[in-house]
Amino acid sequence: MGSRGTNAPDVIRVAIADDQDLVRKGFRLILSSFPGIKVVGEAVDGFDAVALAKRMRPDVLLMDIRMPRKNGIEATRLLSDDPETRHTAVLILTTFDLDEYVYDALAAGASGFLLKDVEPEELARAVRVVAQGDALIDPSITRRLVETYAQSRRKSRFDGSIIDGLTEREREILSMVGRGMSNEEIASDFVISPATVRTHVGRIMGKLDAHDRAQLVVAAYESGLVKPGM
Repeated sequence: MGSRGTNAPDVIRVAIADDQDLVRKGFRLILSSFPGIKVVGEAVDGFDAVALAKRMRPDVLLMDIRMPRKNGIEATRLLSDDPETRHTAVLILTTFDLDEYVYDALAAGASGFLLKDVEPEELARAVRVVAQGDALIDPSITRRLVETYAQSRRKSRFDGSIIDGLTEREREILSMVGRGMSNEEIASDFVISPATVRTHVGRIMGKLDAHDRAQLVVAAYESGLVKPGM
């Protein structure tokens, strides 16, 4: 499973999946008002979201976490596991930031999450961030969510053995990503270029079969490389 690209497209194609018509129309209206963002479709549940992603190939899919027929977690997992749709970055929409279901969605492959009452400018910024693929929307909140739920999982994709194949430098970088540091911050600490950090991050993603930076945060905690409070 390869990592997503690090360069955002000139026009970011966005799809919206939510079972409430008012929510979908509201997000469409907001996003359509920003240059460089185009809404290419809507879905009423997770089942339709997967079909829409295969048909329209959006760069970003806004996904409600709780929907009928197929919820956002199941739909995210299907999109992440399918070579046809894994390039689509899933942005989870939720009512509560510290939500166990949101954590499960991140572990399944979501690129990040937003509260449904997000300000318009923040929504547009988040879409651009996940389309670019090399940053987290809000590292501090993502870290707090992962710290809350990572240690309670009975079954995890990312047990301690997954980091055995990483070099010492790659472990250090994964630890920094897990703590919410950006490529620029990591580069400054190591006195290397951000491009070199991106290369390391891409290799780590390949070795861990993770396609997204958010999944690296989950991996860092679930493997025990980073512990709550570090």
